[in-house]
Amino acid sequence: MKKQIHRRDFLSRLSLGITSMIAITFPGYGKNKDFSDMNNNQSSANPTILGVRALGFQWETKDPFLFCVHHEDKYPKGNKDMGPSCSLDGRHIGQDFILKDGFRMYHGEKIPGFPGHPHRGFETITVVREGMVDHADSLGAAGRYGDGDVQWMTAGKGVQHSEMFPLLDENEDNPLELFQIWLNLPRKSKMVDPHFTMLWGENIPIIKVEDKNGITTEIEVVAGKLEDKSAPSPPPNSWANDALNHVAVWNIKIDKNGTWTLPKAAPGLNRTLYFYKGPSIKIAGKNIEYYHAVDLQSDVEVVIENGSTEAKLLLLQGKPIDEPVVQHGPFVMNSKIEIQQAFNDYHQTQFGGWPWSKRDQVHDKSRGRFALHADGKLETKG
Repeated sequence: MKKQIHRRDFLSRLSLGITSMIAITFPGYGKNKDFSDMNNNQSSANPTILGVRALGFQWETKDPFLFCVHHEDKYPKGNKDMGPSCSLDGRHIGQDFILKDGFRMYHGEKIPGFPGHPHRGFETITVVREGMVDHADSLGAAGRYGDGDVQWMTAGKGVQHSEMFPLLDENEDNPLELFQIWLNLPRKSKMVDPHFTMLWGENIPIIKVEDKNGITTEIEVVAGKLEDKSAPSPPPNSWANDALNHVAVWNIKIDKNGTWTLPKAAPGLNRTLYFYKGPSIKIAGKNIEYYHAVDLQSDVEVVIENGSTEAKLLLLQGKPIDEPVVQHGPFVMNSKIEIQQAFNDYHQTQFGGWPWSKRDQVHDKSRGRFALHADGKLETKG
């Protein structure tokens, strides 16, 4: 009984933590909302730009995406247990989402990250720019990935997983930067078998384009296609697996004083640029400040003009699923009844249980990048 209470307490705590990050704005989800009432920066004279909004820790997204978080933590040197070598006094351990001394522990107690927790009904796309993530799940799968790698996990009918951030270097700081993007699944795919795919950094295409002045823009194509380059295949049941859904996840870096034109896509898509590095930039002729999102008309070209400092943007694009969305904590379904069933199923089955000795499972410090899949397939990258 004590163990069961612990699971319930953790799920409740996790649910509170996630919902505190997620602005649950799902009424009207899937529709092309008018953001003019939300933001005075929208200009009726610029039909290319549908809305502009400031970004917080959790980024609002549009259908088929659910939300995105930009984690950027300046972790210090690690200790022998792969946790921070500094004191953790003054932190709300287990629920540490306040930036202190440059980093957060999140739900981790000794090692930062997210110990074992459940999901159902959607996908996570974890794009690691810097640092390492250790994965473990209820299917017995595991992995370590980072420094340009992407893990794409279909939760489907239910899986538990942990995402810990091991601080492997005891002599130098351990900075971490990643995006975690939640991509919805349509009703027909919400109860498929869970699965994850590794998109190793060396296999993700990077396209370099020079403007008329010879200044370079680099576009990393995590999902979708740009010019003649296609991203590695997503999981088989993903909304992104159908090219007609036009799902794109691109990381864009524009050198100082550079200009790049975002090509037009199909009409009727939701398309947003998230400006997360650089003091300011001009998009479709409009000045955009640091840490703002810009919703765009999808079927027109968009000129992006950078200033005197390198700029970075994330593009999220896709055809709306346009189905009802009900979300509570780690579960995303189409109705309240399905959410209640998800909680019932989890408490009864734990989605297969937890085969690891610790909820905050990390792998041997000396181990390099790898992925062990539920079917026993092992990928080793060193």
